[in-house]
Amino acid sequence: MKVQIYGKNITVTPAIAEKIEEKLNLLEKYFIIDETVVANVVVRVYPTKQKIEVTIPTKYAVLRAEVTHDDLYAAIDLAVDKLEDQIRRQKTRLNRKHKEKLAMAFLDQESELNEDLGDEDDELVRTKTITPTEMDLDEAIMRMEMLNHSFFIYRDLETREIAVVYKRHDGGYGLIET
Repeated sequence: MKVQIYGKNITVTPAIAEKIEEKLNLLEKYFIIDETVVANVVVRVYPTKQKIEVTIPTKYAVLRAEVTHDDLYAAIDLAVDKLEDQIRRQKTRLNRKHKEKLAMAFLDQESELNEDLGDEDDELVRTKTITPTEMDLDEAIMRMEMLNHSFFIYRDLETREIAVVYKRHDGGYGLIET
């Protein structure tokens, strides 16, 4: 993530810029923020207070925090805390939104899986036997995400057939029905 810092009625020193960049880079562990995202930070000084405004436009949402405090470094910490709170809320919203819209996305999109099977040079590394549980598509996706797997095998509740849901390279999900 790139950070652009602007000062109003203040000269932004390298120490202030380093502190802001250090704190904002901690947000990358909570959210997928790539290098093209630019965080805009405005630092303002008033006669009795200092104010920091942070705006981070991500592909999921615009994160924004505005804090006024006596101490600039405390204001930076409070702004990052607000941004972390917003990230948690956005993740919850995304999970809820995915639950409702994923079923429709699978109906609209044809799923293709191009696997190369039958190479004689491949070695069998591990064998695992499972008994697919009956569940709907949303529950299968949630279980796959909770297990942090790239695919999940289950028995579809409506068709009673074996189905496989998987993560696609473009970030979406795919469904293979038997």
